[in-house]
Amino acid sequence: MLSVIIPSCNEQFLQPTIDGLIESAEGDIEIIAVLDGDWPKVPIKDDPHVVLIHHTRHGMREAINEAARIAKGKYIMKCDGHCSFDKGFDIKLAADCEPDWLAVPTRYSLDAEKWKRKPDDSKTVNYLYIIPPIKKKPEDGRYWEPGYSGVIWRGYEEERNRKDVLIDDLMTFQGSCWFMHRDYYFKIGCMDDTIGGTFTREAQELGNKVWLSGGRVIRNKKTWYAHLHKGKQYGRGYYLARKEIQQGSERIVDYWMNNRWPGQIRDFKWLIDHFAPVPGWEKYEWTS
Repeated sequence: MLSVIIPSCNEQFLQPTIDGLIESAEGDIEIIAVLDGDWPKVPIKDDPHVVLIHHTRHGMREAINEAARIAKGKYIMKCDGHCSFDKGFDIKLAADCEPDWLAVPTRYSLDAEKWKRKPDDSKTVNYLYIIPPIKKKPEDGRYWEPGYSGVIWRGYEEERNRKDVLIDDLMTFQGSCWFMHRDYYFKIGCMDDTIGGTFTREAQELGNKVWLSGGRVIRNKKTWYAHLHKGKQYGRGYYLARKEIQQGSERIVDYWMNNRWPGQIRDFKWLIDHFAPVPGWEKYEWTS
C-alpha cells in the first residue's frame, strides 16, 4: 500500500487533488489529508480511501509527521493539495525505490482551470541544486535571504548527457512531492521543527538527511506530477511571516553547513563534490 500524505491549510484544490490521486493510482492507496487549522470551504467527500485529520494549527512539518505515524502503507508519498498525477504513478515510483532512497517524479506545471498538465514542456523540471549561503548580512538589518534554497538547474540535463537517464541522482528538489519507504522516513528522524521551523526548506532538510546518511535521492523520469504555482492569483495556503522564514532559513544554513546532524556519515561538502561543478560553489570558501 501507498499512503499519500497531504498537509493542507486553506487549500481550495484539496478535493480535485484527492480525486485525481484515486483515479490515477493503480495499486492499493490511502490518502491522509491533514486539515491543519482550517476546514476547507468545500467539504471533502466521504471515501473509503481517505482519512481526515483536523486540529488547530501545528505547521507543515508536524502535519507530515502526524500523518506518517498513522500511515498503513509500506511507502509514503507527500504531496501538496494542488497537484495532479500520471496514471500508475504509484506503481512506477515503487518499482524504482530502494529502501534508503527518496524518489521524486518529473515535475510539470498544472492548469488549475482545466485541471490538466500544461503542454509547455519547456517548463519541465528534473534537476535542481542548492545555492550557496550568503555569509554577510545587510548592515541595516532589513529582511534578507540567507540562501541555501533549491533552484532549477537549467542546462544540467543537456550539458551532462542525462536526458536518457530515467533514474538519476538529484541534488535537491521542490517539496511539493516526494516518495519513500515509510520505515526509512522514521529511520532518518522524520521532519524536525527545530531545524527549519514549521515550513522553511523542507526539501533541503529531507534530501540532506537521505544523502548524508548514505542514501540516495533520485528523479524518476518514468512518471510525473503537475504542480500548481499559486502565485497572487490563488494565494498561499500556509502563510509565514518574513521573520519566521528568515529565522528558519538561517537555522537550516547553520545546521547543515556545520554538519550538526547526528545521523550523517557524509559531510555536506561530499554532496557538493558529488554533483560538482555546482553553480556558485566553485569559489565558495569552506571553513574547517
